[in-house]
Amino acid sequence: MAQTNRIIKKYPNRRLYDTEISSYITLEEVRQLVLDGEHFEVRDAKSGEDLTRSVLLQIISEHEEKGQPMLSPQLLSQIIRFYGDSLQGFMGPYLERSLQVFLDQQQQFRTQLNSLMGQTPWSLLNELTERNLDAWKSMQRGFLDAASQTHSAPGQPGRPGTKKP
Repeated sequence: MAQTNRIIKKYPNRRLYDTEISSYITLEEVRQLVLDGEHFEVRDAKSGEDLTRSVLLQIISEHEEKGQPMLSPQLLSQIIRFYGDSLQGFMGPYLERSLQVFLDQQQQFRTQLNSLMGQTPWSLLNELTERNLDAWKSMQRGFLDAASQTHSAPGQPGRPGTKKP
């Protein structure tokens, strides 16, 4: 079954209208669509021109301005240098594949980490606590056994300083 894209219309007043829910939405709501894995297109309301890339770049730009940026000036400069270069057409697919490999490795790492830790960090902590408790009980039994041998009746083996019968 072919997947249909959600259509978001962008009006001259810069407002975004989501045709699926028949309501205006914000850039942050468009970002949430991306995070939710929704497929959508942003189209100019008058011309029908595809504006998806420019809206996504606007979201990236706004997030780069606040907090810890992901794209350093050096990286942005290197990307700009590829525009007009003979390898420009190669760069986009290369970056997409590189990012996909990174995401696959990240998922694999998370899976391995979860298998090492169990379902939750609490299960690992519980297991460690149980092992420590067992070791503590074993040590206590050892102390009690040693103490009972030290304080055994006179003349019994194992008591220091006593004669054997």
